Amino acid sequence: MDQREPDDAETEAERRTTNIILLVGGILIVGGGIWLVNALVDARKAEVCFESGRRNCAPITVPDRN
Repeated sequence: MDQREPDDAETEAERRTTNIILLVGGILIVGGGIWLVNALVDARKAEVCFESGRRNCAPITVPDRN
């Protein structure tokens, strides 16, 4: 009953390519989400530090002079 015409048949290579593209897209979305959460946590820590009245919340590292 459910027969596809040869022109409409999806080949194994097309399915593999689609799956790889979807996998890479998923990895990028998850990686971006992790980066965003880490950035928000760092911003929250800095905000709490500034609100408590401290001055050295974001220390600047200076390279040694040799």
